Amino acid sequence: MKLALGPVLYYWPRDTMMAFYESVAASPVDIIYLGETVCSRRHELRLPDWLSLAAMLADAGKEVVLSTQALLESGSDLTNLRKLTSNGRFAVEANDIGAVHCLDRALPFVAGPHLNLYNEDSVALMAQLGARRWVMPLEMGRAALATMLKSRPAGLETEVFAYGRMPLAFSARCFTARHRNLGKDDCQFSCMAHPDGLELRTRDADTFLILNGTQIQSHLVYNLLGEMADMEAMGVDVMRISPQAQHTDAIVALFDRARLGQIGTAQAQAGLAPLMPAAPCDGYWHGKPGMAFDRREAA
Repeated sequence: MKLALGPVLYYWPRDTMMAFYESVAASPVDIIYLGETVCSRRHELRLPDWLSLAAMLADAGKEVVLSTQALLESGSDLTNLRKLTSNGRFAVEANDIGAVHCLDRALPFVAGPHLNLYNEDSVALMAQLGARRWVMPLEMGRAALATMLKSRPAGLETEVFAYGRMPLAFSARCFTARHRNLGKDDCQFSCMAHPDGLELRTRDADTFLILNGTQIQSHLVYNLLGEMADMEAMGVDVMRISPQAQHTDAIVALFDRARLGQIGTAQAQAGLAPLMPAAPCDGYWHGKPGMAFDRREAA
């Protein structure tokens, strides 16, 4: 079982991002996804910066994948997409079908979680177009994944989003700017004030969702650490950890120790608890409402 670190979904200052990836270079993750997937107005790092980080991480022995934006809204977004998909060296995670067409078999690619691959035919099509790995949609459960794995194309890896706040939806509207009564084109880069997103509560003051610019996330943290052994037995190749503003290194270390059998998943879960920005959930995996959490004792 490999561990992947997904793209940073939040807007962090440049120095913070650089320091984060310098520390990641020494971490036990096998695969690192780089790039801005949420909003094209986030300009702390541009393509040359991502390529420089990619080269540094590749030199450290990591498999590097450049992630594309999930929602394209302008001609400049398309221009940036074409530049990224023609980088000539690094694999690309396609989060929009347009990215798949831009690649046109020029580079191996990863079919990202936002391509809505919910059946065997759609996954087979991605494999025919050159995908070497696909990421299961977040709302898909274990039962559906098990069915799809039975007819998975030969040589195609499967990756599962296993830890982090779930990116649930995207919009042309910037929710964080709207919260401050700002227009999207004059957002004043409000996202940077919320390194783990902006908490949204119901009228009853219950925690509900996270606003992250044009993206809506779950408030609860999706946590499938306890399903690691089951996933491996099913044939899942990669578990993805989504970065958070603090403790990502410790979280990666716990997943790594669990996969190596150095600690049991119950002990790893206990270690995760104080590192999480909110309570855990795993409902989608079990075919239940997403906010549910299976509290079975793990080995």
